[in-house]
Amino acid sequence: MSSAIIKFALTLAVLAAAFAAAAGIMMTRPSPEKMIPTESVSAIRAVTVSQEPVTLWVRSQGTIAPQHTTELIPEVSGRVHWMSPNLIAGGYFRAGEVILEVDPADYQSRAGLAEAKLIRAEADFEHSSFELERMQALVKNNLISQASLQTATRTHKIATAARIEANINHNQALRDLSRTKITAPFDGLIAMERVDLGQFLQQGAVIATLYGNDQLEVRLPIVNEQLAYLDLPEQTIAQGSDRQNPSILLTALFAGQQHTWKGTFSRTEAAINAESRMVTAVARIDQSRQAPGTPPLQIGLFVSASIEGRTVQNVMRLPRSALRANDQVLVIDSEDRIRFRNVDVLRIDSEEVIIEGGLISGERVNISPIQTVVDGMRVSISSVTDNLG
Repeated sequence: MSSAIIKFALTLAVLAAAFAAAAGIMMTRPSPEKMIPTESVSAIRAVTVSQEPVTLWVRSQGTIAPQHTTELIPEVSGRVHWMSPNLIAGGYFRAGEVILEVDPADYQSRAGLAEAKLIRAEADFEHSSFELERMQALVKNNLISQASLQTATRTHKIATAARIEANINHNQALRDLSRTKITAPFDGLIAMERVDLGQFLQQGAVIATLYGNDQLEVRLPIVNEQLAYLDLPEQTIAQGSDRQNPSILLTALFAGQQHTWKGTFSRTEAAINAESRMVTAVARIDQSRQAPGTPPLQIGLFVSASIEGRTVQNVMRLPRSALRANDQVLVIDSEDRIRFRNVDVLRIDSEEVIIEGGLISGERVNISPIQTVVDGMRVSISSVTDNLG
């Protein structure tokens, strides 16, 4: 019994000593250093906005086509007597230049016969005129009957009609003779030809297709809403007058280099495309008015077009990355804290956004992509751009 009591007492003594040692360690340990939390700061880029006038441009694409295209059709029949060596696909002609000649022998003969008939008719007319005057004088002196005068009058009318007919036939024969030479109606190139030397041509058969290369056109599809960006008077859309029409810049890669050509907004086509719901604008390009050294535009070349629109005042331009959902931007205040701001957007394209309200000149707007944004969060601006230009 006494041994058990001694063991129990020793156990209590050991536990008491352990508790006492633990309490002493806890009381003598050093107190932990207090940590003051620091505010997280994100580094961003910003742009300082300013009001400025901005010209709105409408962009599109299209393929160059000739303004004038015509089919060469002989107005007389006959065998091909002569062909220009340029009467091949790609051959160039000046307006009025002879392209092809039909054998004129038969038409020269017809013209000669028509001239002979005209001379005979002129002689009959002169004779009948003389006889009519003589008969009128004799009737006044009661030397012949009224019936003789009527006969002379009838003969004169027949001679007059024969003279008119002979003159018409002679002119027609001369026209047919001149039509044996087929000439170019305007400066242009041969797109296609289907004739050869010695071939017999039928009147009205297509022998070649010619298109003008000085005056060109390009059809440009435009979203209907973008017409509001163009400063178009009503008569321009309806009639296509070139006066006061917007300028158009066409760019394309040609011969391994980027080139630019100038054109003019000509008109819009009457109907909206039923499938794309787009309006087709037509631009006109004058090859003779291009800058020196600019290569001529080629038919079929695919070009990008920028149509000059109206100029708006007191707007602000921002990079496209500055605009967030629901037409909001992130403005940095004087304490370098981000504030959400709703803005009035005039126009958005792939590169920039034009703001017409909601910002003040001199304010800084974030242009860096930030995933998580809290209104009032502090930022560090790594770079500031004065403007977008």
